[in-house]
Amino acid sequence: MVWVPLLLVACVVAGVGCARLCRATLAAARPAHGAAPAAGAPELTVGEAAYLAGGPLRVTDLTLVSMHRERRLLLARTGWATVVDADACAGDELERAVIGALGPQGQAPIPAVRPLVAATDSVHLLAERLVARGLAVSAAGRREVAAGLRVVRAGFLLSLVLGTVSTLLVPAAERAPVLAGFALPLLASGLCLLIGRIEVYPYTRWASPAGQRLLAALSAADPLTALATRGPAVLEPELRAALRGSARPGLSGRRPRK
Repeated sequence: MVWVPLLLVACVVAGVGCARLCRATLAAARPAHGAAPAAGAPELTVGEAAYLAGGPLRVTDLTLVSMHRERRLLLARTGWATVVDADACAGDELERAVIGALGPQGQAPIPAVRPLVAATDSVHLLAERLVARGLAVSAAGRREVAAGLRVVRAGFLLSLVLGTVSTLLVPAAERAPVLAGFALPLLASGLCLLIGRIEVYPYTRWASPAGQRLLAALSAADPLTALATRGPAVLEPELRAALRGSARPGLSGRRPRK
């Protein structure tokens, strides 16, 4: 019966992981303390929808594409962003953040610009407002859910390894109860991972259940709203290539001319 202690270890680890993930998911679904009821909140702006659907980088992509369509910024297929008219770029805080990220020359590779804009205070303030309204999951909530998923994944792998070792330690005629015993932690961890994959990612990574309902009510008829909710896949190939940054930043010969 040497396999029994190994089974107990696998069951404890799997149970702790599943309990932690469930607790983290429920905590992330609850509005933050002091949050205003989402039912009384106004409709989402396109920037708020972008954050709830894809986080800070989606907000950055939306701002870049919006400025490009208004001919205030050029997004070249080679992966460079260039200010077209600096005098016409006195827009909101996000647009000013883009201009600041482009530097004094008004030109920079888009892969370098995106994380700089995503980390600005304007994006953080947008996230805090959504969390305060109960529409977004807080950063602490996202970290806890991610940690719960890691623990469940580790529990699944540990159960698999211990089950394999236990099976090899007993005679072939006695392996049936071993397999049946380790099936419990494996099944529990596997179901938690499956549910977490469906329910947690990508939907609740940024948006709370209230935020998800508002996102589901949005129409994607407007191109910017479609970008906010569905991502760069809805863009034309030239803009998709620009956001991916197909050019190597070191190749100055590929920079678009002003």
